[in-house]
Amino acid sequence: MFIINICLFVRIIIMELSHFAPQDFISHMPDHVITNILDLLPLQDAVRTSILSKSWRFKWTMLSQLIFDVDFFEYLSKTQGENNHVRIISRILHQLRGSITKFFLDGGMLDANHINRWILFLSRKGIKDLTLINWGPTPLNLPTHLFFCVELKHLKLSNCYFNPPPTFHGFPNLLSLELCVDFEENIQLSEFFARCALLENLTIDNLFEHVKVVQVTEIAKIENLKILSLELCDLDNMSITSSGTIFELVGSLPKLQELHLGFHYCTLREGGAKKTCPTVFPCLKALKLSCICLDNGMKLSCAFELIRSFPNLQILEIARELDDISTSAICSPEVDYNTTTLLHLRSVMFECLKGSENELCLIKYLLACSPFLKKIVIRCSFIGSDEKFMFAKKLLMLHRASPVAEIDLFRF
Repeated sequence: MFIINICLFVRIIIMELSHFAPQDFISHMPDHVITNILDLLPLQDAVRTSILSKSWRFKWTMLSQLIFDVDFFEYLSKTQGENNHVRIISRILHQLRGSITKFFLDGGMLDANHINRWILFLSRKGIKDLTLINWGPTPLNLPTHLFFCVELKHLKLSNCYFNPPPTFHGFPNLLSLELCVDFEENIQLSEFFARCALLENLTIDNLFEHVKVVQVTEIAKIENLKILSLELCDLDNMSITSSGTIFELVGSLPKLQELHLGFHYCTLREGGAKKTCPTVFPCLKALKLSCICLDNGMKLSCAFELIRSFPNLQILEIARELDDISTSAICSPEVDYNTTTLLHLRSVMFECLKGSENELCLIKYLLACSPFLKKIVIRCSFIGSDEKFMFAKKLLMLHRASPVAEIDLFRF
């Protein structure tokens, strides 16, 4: 009854307002409001508003954000054929009237000549957010025009050949950079980073794992970095390393708030994983360790040391290496919870666990030392329901420092 009364009340208000407002009040909205509305629609739907009325025929040409994603390419393949996307994208671009702040392209194999023309066009339109994801078999050669889009704030490149020209003077407004690219041989990223003074969010994933392209000293020059995502195998001389090198990296970034480290193809050296971090980092709140084998004693010790070294850590995510075939190792010595520093964790997530003793050891430590923990989510790759039952039974027996901590156990 209450819901019906509310609906009736809303209808009465609308009827009353209709006496004072134009019949087509949406069409009479300011242009920037209409642009914001159109930018929220899928691109194909925004263009189709041209059939609403004569006054709406060219409203879509005020779009400031272009999203050519998988859904868009699927729509084109069903309605226009598979080979017409270049013509249609070019036609859309050249009919837009205002500035283009965002351009997102993810789908199909990109042609360097067309990309060159599109980037040149966007460089004159004040582009601020650019994403290029190439699905082709070989990396895409980036046009020189890209490195002169000085208004860029967000840049994401995937399966591209990254080679800034000698005349590159930097991205003075760049805040986030995500590179899954093939780097030029002997590239000096320190010079590139030095010309991106405002950079806060950096993701680096080299397409060719055997090539070491990044040095700790290069990343250390990014003074304002708050979020870092890095595959350790991309670091120079990191195929065999120690946690001390990781602490050296983090120690050079005092403003760091989120850290994501990938351990794929990374082997830790004996004796290095017990080296502790020399400084406390109050800003670091989130840590993600991916492709890490916790059955490897050195990597387990490294995970322990990283967690202990960031006392204000609130969010922790750990994902096991999917193709790991290691045999279970002996867990580290029993942790003395009376002398261990309490953690400030609120949320913990484990991905792809298999229920080993080392994994259980780490979970035990986190539960016992996290009085503010709210939830720990565990996704396991058990073979049968009996394994899940036995693992769940072990989890229920663990001490929890937090009276409200929940454990969610899933099998996939």
